[in-house]
Amino acid sequence: MRTIHPIEARSLEILRSRVDLGALPPLTRAVTERVIHASADLEYATDLVTEEEHLRQGLRALRDGAPIVTDVAMVAAGITARPAICSISDPAAAGVEGLTRSAAAIRLSYAKAGPGAVWVVGNAPTALEEIIEHGVAPALVIGLPVGFVGAVESKAALRDSGLPAVSNVSEKGGSAVAAAALNALLYFEEGS
Repeated sequence: MRTIHPIEARSLEILRSRVDLGALPPLTRAVTERVIHASADLEYATDLVTEEEHLRQGLRALRDGAPIVTDVAMVAAGITARPAICSISDPAAAGVEGLTRSAAAIRLSYAKAGPGAVWVVGNAPTALEEIIEHGVAPALVIGLPVGFVGAVESKAALRDSGLPAVSNVSEKGGSAVAAAALNALLYFEEGS
């Protein structure tokens, strides 16, 4: 059982006094709460999109030891309970013709992780596009890239792909919220 610091406990009290997530299914509530906690942005209560069964599938995979793969080091740094595969700093990711460094890193990471991994994207829409197009057969994709160029479109493509996913509809996102969504699953305790 994870020990919750008093500051985190107080933050969750404040969050719960400002938004009622009680009607959400347990895993959806846990993910939404952790994302709001990490961002102090109550709009995530209506901006996040997921299905409880997708989250259950991701949780099972994580508990069975599935690899975690991230698009950038900042997402990997925010995952506090397990190491993650992140190939963004691999020299082979630089200069791949026709691909951004992030998309090339996804290809390199897939070679390390294989099918059934949990993919966490918080920065690069092109990384999310590569996951969708490359057919990585994920257990779950947490697709929360941030930005004004391609972020909304890549998240819509993720939802349209039929892959098990967590995404959101706005330009919001980022490394901290993507890591928070994954941490919610890693910390999840039945009955919480």
